[in-house]
Amino acid sequence: MTIAKTTKSELFEFDHPCPIRDVLDRIGDQWSLLILKSLEHNAMRFNSLHREIDDISRQMLSRTLKKLEKDGYITRTVYAQVPAHVEYSLAELGISFLKPMNTLIQWADENHQAICRARKRKN
Repeated sequence: MTIAKTTKSELFEFDHPCPIRDVLDRIGDQWSLLILKSLEHNAMRFNSLHREIDDISRQMLSRTLKKLEKDGYITRTVYAQVPAHVEYSLAELGISFLKPMNTLIQWADENHQAICRARKRKN
């Protein structure tokens, strides 16, 4: 793993001086990966995303979409119609994240049973 070196003056250009914690804090929350995975193959409207991730509240979905858009993972496109038509899709950064994200998802699927067994042994 390569960690980019930054000078002292560059630290203040970023919200957080540790890139690993900064990125993982955002994508490691409860909902971001599910949203990014849902947008993997096509753009979706808010209500479609809400149906896709059925246990997320509308408020949390809205908040997480705003954070993902702010960080550059997704784009929000508003079409001039009545009523307004809004779609969310992966931005270039989100597309570049698909490979490591899918590797992590695959690892979680393959190791979930072992993790659950380990938890039971510790109780």
